[in-house]
Amino acid sequence: MKSDNMKSGLQQAPARSLLNALGMTEEEIKKPMVGIVCSYNEIVPGHMNLDKIAEAVKLGVAEAGGMPVMFPAIAVCDGIAMGHIGMKYSLVTRDLIADSTEAMAIAHQFDALVMIPNCDKNVPGLLMAAARVNVPTVFVSGGPMMAGHVMGQKRSLSSMFEAVGQFTAGTIDENQLNEFESNVCPTCGSCSGMYTANSMNCLTEALGMGLPGNGTIPAVYSERLKLAKRAGYAVMEMLAKDIRPRDIMTKESILNALTVDMALGCSTNSMLHLPAIAHEIGFDFDIAFANPISEKTPNLCHLAPAGPTYMEDLNEAGGVYAVIKELLDAGLINGDCMTVTGKTIGEAVANSVNRNPEVIRPIDNPYTKTGGLAVLKGNLAPDGSVVKRSAVAPEMLKHSGPARVFDSEDDAIEAILGGKINEGDVVVIRYEGPKGGPGMREMLNPTSAIAGMGLGSTVALITDGRFSGASRGASIGHVSPEAAVGGPIALVHEGDIIEIDINGLSINLAVSDEELEKRRAEWQPREPKVTTGYLRRYAAMVTSGNRGAVLEVPGEK
Repeated sequence: MKSDNMKSGLQQAPARSLLNALGMTEEEIKKPMVGIVCSYNEIVPGHMNLDKIAEAVKLGVAEAGGMPVMFPAIAVCDGIAMGHIGMKYSLVTRDLIADSTEAMAIAHQFDALVMIPNCDKNVPGLLMAAARVNVPTVFVSGGPMMAGHVMGQKRSLSSMFEAVGQFTAGTIDENQLNEFESNVCPTCGSCSGMYTANSMNCLTEALGMGLPGNGTIPAVYSERLKLAKRAGYAVMEMLAKDIRPRDIMTKESILNALTVDMALGCSTNSMLHLPAIAHEIGFDFDIAFANPISEKTPNLCHLAPAGPTYMEDLNEAGGVYAVIKELLDAGLINGDCMTVTGKTIGEAVANSVNRNPEVIRPIDNPYTKTGGLAVLKGNLAPDGSVVKRSAVAPEMLKHSGPARVFDSEDDAIEAILGGKINEGDVVVIRYEGPKGGPGMREMLNPTSAIAGMGLGSTVALITDGRFSGASRGASIGHVSPEAAVGGPIALVHEGDIIEIDINGLSINLAVSDEELEKRRAEWQPREPKVTTGYLRRYAAMVTSGNRGAVLEVPGEK
């Protein structure tokens, strides 16, 4: 056992004395040590139930013959951090989580791990750590929130953000706004649409790192506790068979996950996190991989914010495995990839059934013939940009309009809510990328304000920042290179015409090459927005959005 390095032999007698101080018996010390990485806290609604999940996991590990030992991981609530300086600290926690979990796991020589994440950067951060540590590992999330009910309809957090724009536009009154505020988030769990947290928890199943139901069983269901116990059993079976994360997370399984992403219509943030996970296993993931996979992978699900269905509906329809089965039968999934079930993904989904062909469209009756995401390139984004195509109004799939240029999200919000954005405009928000932000803030507030004010089918928004999974509309993010390093988005002038063709996979500035070169020669780097603390170090080491905003030592490739 790996933990013997820490607890066996004469030289480790001091360590055993410290284990005694924890109250461990001699029998417990001899068992395999299983780290339970729990991101429970009392500020994130998706994490407030994780103490219960952890206790169930510990019971499962103990029943299967292991010694469970819990340690924490941090998590930020993107919804609470949204719209102020706190959002600069969201994406950056992904690397803090990966680094601190790696440190804890290796310092204490755990034989195996069970990861208990739920929201946003917590999931990819722990997947990155699992790849680094590479001991048998199973993921079990806290599960999604139930949808809220407002005015007789199912609603979610994106509805709340859009309600702010509706109130500003005068289409709802204060009482209606308060009804949204009181009812859109009715339970614990990750917010109920196909936002980033639920996208990544579902893709954890597709990667093979989570048991079936990991992404969809609601947080408040007792079945979630049963799943947690099964995760405890499963990790001990993996330990016995020596199945490790790098046996599961391979180039092929990551491409499987990208395929499932297209079918589900996941958050654009997955195009930051899949490259970062791939980076940990030595796979050079190009975001442009999305386009050929999208071309052959139909979009089978329209969950909020793209449509009227929610995570609870996907769960009842058969969950992620039912989606994978549709794709497998069509020859779009590599069925030979290993999973934490001890079976290949093909074997694991063999008996899955699609119970609702409207929530999960059959492969021959998709919402669209192409996948949920698209990567656009052109002279405005030579290294690429990302859009959630499945959440774009059909009339905005091709759009040309004048640039309305803002050097921060805050300035853009003020203009949108102040009624200064007109139909046909292309809102440009720059200097919000990984380095320029720093931290690559999500732009849910401006996209929601545009939608709430009735401009979602006439106004596009492009940024070197990123979008929440709750964003919808012609919202094009991750524009690379970013403005802070002199990317073409830094050269856009107010009124320049921007041409967007989402199905044509292009985004261009209608300015001559000669004029762009002249502007480039005149461009000067901006002073850093943050000069102290973790964000300063992050900005110095972070790569561009098209590379997953991974951290590298300057000069490293």
